Amino acid sequence: MTTTVSTSPDTPLLQRLRKALPRLLLLAVVVTGIVVAVLNRDSLDSAALEAWITGFGPWAPVVFFFAYVIATVLFLPGLLFTLAAGALFGPYLGTLIALIGATLGATIAFLIARYVLADWIAARTPARVQRVIEGVEDEGWRFVAMTRLIPFIPFNALNYALGLTRIRLLAYMAASVVFMAPGAAAYAYLGHAGRSLATGDGDLVQNALLGLAVLGLIGFMPRLIKRFVKGRKTAREQAEQAEPAADRADEARPESP
Repeated sequence: MTTTVSTSPDTPLLQRLRKALPRLLLLAVVVTGIVVAVLNRDSLDSAALEAWITGFGPWAPVVFFFAYVIATVLFLPGLLFTLAAGALFGPYLGTLIALIGATLGATIAFLIARYVLADWIAARTPARVQRVIEGVEDEGWRFVAMTRLIPFIPFNALNYALGLTRIRLLAYMAASVVFMAPGAAAYAYLGHAGRSLATGDGDLVQNALLGLAVLGLIGFMPRLIKRFVKGRKTAREQAEQAEPAADRADEARPESP
């Protein structure tokens, strides 16, 4: 006599849990990493970071690059890493490592927020906040560019916040790498200048002036982008106002016999 074991199908709740499990695990890992990093960030300083990276010898640039990526995801201060990049690897290689590392880290944070949280938050966002998000999405890369050039906007939090919008990934990455480049170059130069002051090597005045000049350019560029965005909005509004006028003119025009 054979017995058959009946298997009941999964309940809808169990199916949803299985589908959400990878996202929940990823969220748990990221949140745990952020909490640990933030609680221990006071023990991270430039001297300790530089000493740790120098110990890797010829692999130091590679290790530093991945450390910068992880630091960006885990809310560690990017300014500290960019200054260290300039001090360790010089203004040119340091700028390149810091810029690419920051862009990759920002992209990973963006994708984590979009993959894990975007749908859940969108379903619970009030209408007023949703209109703000839609305004950000309409600006697209211009909004990303503006925020990348404003120093007091929290860089790490912004990466996750932008992932909750529908801004295209390629536009986000392109605007990030282009408009973070001036800041990366400026702080790498300042880090290099600080190392030159400590060791007595190189032209301290030249490096410091170059870094400050780029910082001044960063402070001016948001105004240019703001004017560009304002001009674009004005042109769009004028075009929208001209369309009804053209339609009325067409309606008023007498038909030919």
